[in-house]
Amino acid sequence: MIETVFLLVAGFLGGAVNSLAGGGSFIVFPALLFVGVPPVLANASNTYAALPGYVSGVAGYWQSMMKYRDRLLVYGIVSLLFGYVGAELLLVVSDEQFGLVVPWLMLFAVLLFVFGNQINAWVAARNTGGRGMKALGAVLLFGFLAAVCIYGGFFNAGLGILLLAFLATAGLTDIHAMNGLKLYISTLVALVAVVRFAIGGSIDWYHGSIALVGVTIGGYVAARMAKHIPTQWIRMGVIIYGIGMTGYFFVRAYA
Repeated sequence: MIETVFLLVAGFLGGAVNSLAGGGSFIVFPALLFVGVPPVLANASNTYAALPGYVSGVAGYWQSMMKYRDRLLVYGIVSLLFGYVGAELLLVVSDEQFGLVVPWLMLFAVLLFVFGNQINAWVAARNTGGRGMKALGAVLLFGFLAAVCIYGGFFNAGLGILLLAFLATAGLTDIHAMNGLKLYISTLVALVAVVRFAIGGSIDWYHGSIALVGVTIGGYVAARMAKHIPTQWIRMGVIIYGIGMTGYFFVRAYA
């Protein structure tokens, strides 16, 4: 009973944070590890648990993201293709190997979250040039998205943070539209990854489903209330928690 409540609460908080700022897997993934799920299965189960929360979040942001509906098809194709590549990569590593990689992935995601605004401002300030430079920029931009989707298929934690960085680099400034597109891409990456993980028998359906219920509710509630919640509070909470979890995983892997 305590384990069930723990995973439900972790899922609710993770789904809410995913909708508002990204980084919700910093909560759900460790929770799955704490209840005894092995690392690779915990990561795959976290992706499964996050999926309905992404979908419900998209529903909450649908009107805001429609101004960019011309991008949905291209973003969707890239998400499905390279999300599958990332899922395949996860299935070829052992729990021991993955456990050693996790703290570095967490550190990378946290640093991006902390310095994402400065990085995006630097990129935006240099988003100029002739037609040739713009063509090269477009190629690099889709390369960026492909790399993010591979990362998301392999390790779901931090995917929302990376996607916000990508969308800012792509020139978007409306935070609600960005959150909608972030969740749309996350949905497709998670969907193709979950299908691959299910075929490979790499999902803990029991524990993952408990977290899934919480994530779904939390994602939708937070999306509907997004305009009433100070984003800065959410950012600070995610940063503090993310730093703590990164330190924990380094100790767990290398101490």
